[in-house]
Order: sequence, then structure tokens, then C-alpha cells
Amino acid sequence: MPPSGTALQTAQLLGELAKSFNPAAVKETEKLPGARGGVAAANIPIHSIRLPGLIAHQEVIFGAAGEVYRLRHDTSDRSCYMPGVLLAIRKVTQLQSLVYGLEKSSSSA
Repeated sequence: MPPSGTALQTAQLLGELAKSFNPAAVKETEKLPGARGGVAAANIPIHSIRLPGLIAHQEVIFGAAGEVYRLRHDTSDRSCYMPGVLLAIRKVTQLQSLVYGLEKSSSSA
């Protein structure tokens, strides 16, 4: 199962930070080919999971000796996207060019 576009873009943006991710501090083995997911740029592993009842799920996990930091977002109903869809419909006629990605927005709504 391929990773979502959101997962791929998150890995790309993390890779652009020019940080070292996942140095060889832990010996990794894979007894079942593909079980550990794919590896994106900058040695960032990506795992893809699809489950009924879960519309979108993204979790970014950072770890170091003695600590784990998790950033997670879940959606279980598409209705949560409607405020953003309505905002986009109202604002699209004011755009002078195509804007792809919220991080590139010049002003908040």
C-alpha cells in the first residue's frame, strides 16, 4: 500500500531541514520483506496503514535515548474538512496564482 501524499510531503519537508534522521543507533532487522515500510529521503521511514473508519491518520515520531516525541492527527469523519473547503471556495477568486500547501500561505484566514 503506497503512503499518502501527506506522508510523502511530510517526509520531503523533514528531509529539506538538512538534519540527520535515524542514525544507526539501533540495529534493525527485517524478517518479513517490506514489513518495516519504505524509506524516503534523509533516511526517513514511512509506514502506510489503511483502516475502515479512519479517514486520515498521520503520526510523526521522533526518538532519542530515553525519550519519544509524537505528533499525531486523526480524522474519522470528512465533515471536519468542510470549513476549509468553504473557505477555499470563498477565497479562490481572490488568488493571483496557484498556492499549494498551507505553509506557503501569506496570510491567515
